Amino acid sequence: MDRGVSIIQATIAQAADGWRLDRALAEAVPTLSRERLKVLINAGQVTRDGLAVRDPARRAAAGDIYNVAVPAPTPAHNEPQDIPLVVAYEDEHLIVIDKPAGLVVHPAAGNFDGTLVNALLHHCGGSLSGIGGVARPGIVHRIDKDTSGLMVAAKTDRTHEGLAKQFAAHTIDRRYKAIVGGRPMPPAGKVDAPLARSPHNRKKVAIVEGGKRAVTHYRTEHLLRDAALVECRLETGRTHQVRVHMASIGHALLGDPVYGRTKPVHKRQLDELSFRRQALHAARLGFVHPITSTALSFESAMPADMQELFSQLDVLGVSACADLREVIPRKGRLGTHG
Repeated sequence: MDRGVSIIQATIAQAADGWRLDRALAEAVPTLSRERLKVLINAGQVTRDGLAVRDPARRAAAGDIYNVAVPAPTPAHNEPQDIPLVVAYEDEHLIVIDKPAGLVVHPAAGNFDGTLVNALLHHCGGSLSGIGGVARPGIVHRIDKDTSGLMVAAKTDRTHEGLAKQFAAHTIDRRYKAIVGGRPMPPAGKVDAPLARSPHNRKKVAIVEGGKRAVTHYRTEHLLRDAALVECRLETGRTHQVRVHMASIGHALLGDPVYGRTKPVHKRQLDELSFRRQALHAARLGFVHPITSTALSFESAMPADMQELFSQLDVLGVSACADLREVIPRKGRLGTHG
């Protein structure tokens, strides 16, 4: 037997009779996630009576015995690097990071090191999930390089799968603070528009018929000089969702180099402050802990650069917020699920 492969023998339980094979095996082998087992089945690494079984959806029968060949995780080719992290929460299962703007989440072309993954590898000492067979990536979701704020990483496959299910079910509470051009009218609303790669520019995301459904709930929090501080709650989480959706209703994020057109009144302020990114911050992250079932919620204040931009544009003061509350009756807190 290949020294890099371990064989796990799994017997389908009576309770799992008739289940999908990937689900039944995940029940029989709790150390492997269902997603990991799907990959192994498709790769021919799961056998019964010496024959490979390549259909994760086939029905399992109670008492059947399968051999699961688990290759050693492929090195991620990422080096641990001692990059300072702001940790909002950490236990043996997961870690919540308050990411600074400018930090790339995952190594890719042009950014092979100096990323959040490199920092996590150092901080967690190799304890990050290996979903998909890649050693220790840990990343369940991402935020853009030049967006700051909260994100969670998994230390185990079970945690990774549990968080991924919540993201897929849209039960994660994600709220962003954005400084946008103009003043949205109505001051609160919903953008429900499908997103996909732009057919004209593959580096951009666009509203495309037939794309993935994307829903953003926005609410103006503070009026600024021909601008506004807006809270955006994500019902879905697509690439560049807040940036594209707010631009689509005529209120692009200030400083956005891809989706925004900066007005002269704001360009001067951005130049004076050397503000060179989209004004977007992941301010709140809430989810149910996949292992303990405890409801967790974290909040992060706007970083100094966004706070400075806000202050420079804030000529209306607290009275604007009081006026705004009269415009938007509060029937409940924005962001509650139900």
